[in-house]
Amino acid sequence: MKILSVDTGRKEYPIYIDNNYDSLMDAFEKADLTGRSVCIITDTNVAPLYIEKVTSVMEGHFSKVCCYAFEAGENSKNLETIMDFYKFFIDNQLDRKSVLVALGGGVVGDMCGFAAATYMRGIPFVQMPTTLLSQVDSSVGGKTGVDFMGNKNMVGAFYQPEFVYINTDTLNTLPYREVAAGIAEALKYGYIIDEKFYEYFIKNKEKIKNLDKEAINDVVYYSCKSKADVVSQDEKENGLRAILNFGHTFGHAVETLSDFNMLHGECVAVGMVAGLYFSAIRGMIDKSEIKKCEDLLEFFGLPVRIKGYNAEEVHKQMYRDKKTKNGVINIVALKKIGEAYIDKTADKNEIENAIRYISE
Repeated sequence: MKILSVDTGRKEYPIYIDNNYDSLMDAFEKADLTGRSVCIITDTNVAPLYIEKVTSVMEGHFSKVCCYAFEAGENSKNLETIMDFYKFFIDNQLDRKSVLVALGGGVVGDMCGFAAATYMRGIPFVQMPTTLLSQVDSSVGGKTGVDFMGNKNMVGAFYQPEFVYINTDTLNTLPYREVAAGIAEALKYGYIIDEKFYEYFIKNKEKIKNLDKEAINDVVYYSCKSKADVVSQDEKENGLRAILNFGHTFGHAVETLSDFNMLHGECVAVGMVAGLYFSAIRGMIDKSEIKKCEDLLEFFGLPVRIKGYNAEEVHKQMYRDKKTKNGVINIVALKKIGEAYIDKTADKNEIENAIRYISE
């Protein structure tokens, strides 16, 4: 098992990375969470695979264990589903000492965290991510929330978990499309923080694609370490943390316009290509890096172009993103591979040219 730590100044918590659930109860005991009532929040995809396994590990350690599974998918990520959570919590007499457990991917983690942040003004919760995307990104850092009126993550809170427990063996039951979506989110760290991680991806792409245990554990570990380091310095995205949005400003707009038929990681992949194009036209990186990125993404089966949208409608949707400040769209661009910056000076033509580049 590998253990990392996130320390925001206000709260410190561990990230456990293993390939089983053998040490799960040790994690609960170290967090002083045993003996309470627990509610596992999951979805209809994950429940048949892992609910029985996880509840059997928890048996005898808590006063009560209950489970709530909602319909899988981004379309459930809304306030109506959160209200269903609240009703279930009340019916099962969950109190301020109760613990919520997010067992699933990014949608499960975001929603469970938001419910924990708001039920009885805040109760403890634990992240147990089962998808690569949630393991390398969304389970770490305390961003929680739901979509609202078709806008991605528009309602939410910063609310940190008590711990994150990652069992990388859950990736073996994941459809490859979901694996690839997580790979895109992990690759992001190589572009924005460490060129060596980017080079690791290129050198080990076959192993990563085939879910080689050592390679995938390395990817999860380094991604979590990179995010933990950033979040520890900037919990609420007042500065540095914004670089984690590389590919997301373009990507969130595409994801929304696709009516969430494209996976988040797929949209991030296309968004990274747009971000690299923007960086190249600003003269920061060589245009050859765009092709290298496209080749790498396509190797993993990820999209590098979008169909059916014009630059104006994508640009308009970008203004609704949370990363827009005072009417200015903040673009995460690269000074070089491994070093990102926030560009607050992008004009309409530059943004729309980047969108046209990724449009077929």
